[in-house]
Amino acid sequence: MTVGLHIDLEEIDRKLILRIDGRLDASSSPILERKINGLLEERHTHLLLDFSRVDYLSSAGMRVLLAATKKLKGKKGDLILFSLHDDVAGIVRMAGFDKILHICANEKEALHKNLSQ
Repeated sequence: MTVGLHIDLEEIDRKLILRIDGRLDASSSPILERKINGLLEERHTHLLLDFSRVDYLSSAGMRVLLAATKKLKGKKGDLILFSLHDDVAGIVRMAGFDKILHICANEKEALHKNLSQ
């Protein structure tokens, strides 16, 4: 069985955009976790996650996002999610994570948001 998650990287203005494609669930969330941890080891501290092609987010996926937010905050960095589909945004709101995670409507807004200064 193959895990349906693909991540492309793009750097804009010293911010790294992770373009995520697929479901973020118990089987695929370790892929995102390893990618984020590797980027932290490379000293990237401004990560933007493009959720425009994420159609499902489970509690395992949310755990990865919370852990990454905490790690980045400790490094004076930030994690910003943008372009969430309505279903995914609803899951985030229902869990109350919209109060913890930084969420922007689109890429332009995410690129201009600077939480760490």
